[in-house]
Amino acid sequence: MLSKLEDGVISINRNLDEQVMQKAIARARETMNQDLGGPFGAAVIGPEGTVLSVASNSVLADADPSAHAEINAIRQAGKALGTHDMSGCTLYTTAYPCPMCLGATIWANIKHVIYGCRPEDADAIGFRDDFIYEFFKKDQKDESILVTKEAYREECLELFKEYKEKNKQLY
Repeated sequence: MLSKLEDGVISINRNLDEQVMQKAIARARETMNQDLGGPFGAAVIGPEGTVLSVASNSVLADADPSAHAEINAIRQAGKALGTHDMSGCTLYTTAYPCPMCLGATIWANIKHVIYGCRPEDADAIGFRDDFIYEFFKKDQKDESILVTKEAYREECLELFKEYKEKNKQLY
């Protein structure tokens, strides 16, 4: 059962919070020292406090820029649960999630995140999270960062229409 602590932190229980965060830190330290990824670890626990996954950043090992700790933990938890819907779960992470990881957290229906370091802490050691947040603040109009162009909308809308007509599951 989730509760609010005196300091406003969402928690299942303080001992569990510490144990789970320590697992995330240990996993991050292990793979960081193996040069597999950065100092990022994450874990997902179920509504009853069961640890579903513990993962770390594996961007370097996997040659995959999306292999952040939170993404890896969410993927593992989804497999453990057999669903993409992680309602009632809590994400623990050694750093405030980057925009990509925040998006995945929201898509997974995870509504509680307990994090260690702040975005400015990641920025201070050279990670670009703040750079991406600034891009969003500029309404994605900074062409020195990213250029986007809409094209083939009608053809793509046809695909969307087919999907809707088939009454496929939304997620």
